[in-house]
Amino acid sequence: MERLKPLKPEELTPEQQEVHAAIAAGPRGQVRGPLAMWLHRPGLANRAQALGQYCRYDSSLSPRLSELAILVMASTWMSEFEWWAHKPIALKAGVAEDVVEAIRTGREPAFVKDDERVIHEFLTVLHATRNVPDELYQRAMAVLGKDQLVDLVGLAGYYTLISMTINVFGVVPPDGSAPELVRA
Repeated sequence: MERLKPLKPEELTPEQQEVHAAIAAGPRGQVRGPLAMWLHRPGLANRAQALGQYCRYDSSLSPRLSELAILVMASTWMSEFEWWAHKPIALKAGVAEDVVEAIRTGREPAFVKDDERVIHEFLTVLHATRNVPDELYQRAMAVLGKDQLVDLVGLAGYYTLISMTINVFGVVPPDGSAPELVRA
């Protein structure tokens, strides 16, 4: 069965054209992946892209930490498009190659940095149990602080929406690259 496809430029309504132009003019520079799916509902696309801009570009998390969190979310959801899009960004932001590889294969990374360790554990436990125990919460608060912890939870929610969209609508990397995510 064919899944929803991105709209062609000539298929866009005036409202969709306006949202498309706003997304393309922003820091992403283009409309692809889940954003292209959301464009079928321009109200959703407009609001979700604004949240995404905050989570990715304007939060208190450094690029290294936000990209690590995005990779954890992509791996958790087996979201190939998100992995494909963010792996090179994470590496450039300073996430170690061995950490990226461990996340890709579902193994426990050998973290050197406490902030990366707590982000990985926090997101992994959150998704496995739908909550975090008090001890992990306190540790995350001590390592990250209130602002980063709130932003981390927001990022996790946003990238859950991203990953669900990618998986439901079958969004794949545009270059036809082979899937990378596996489970050990």
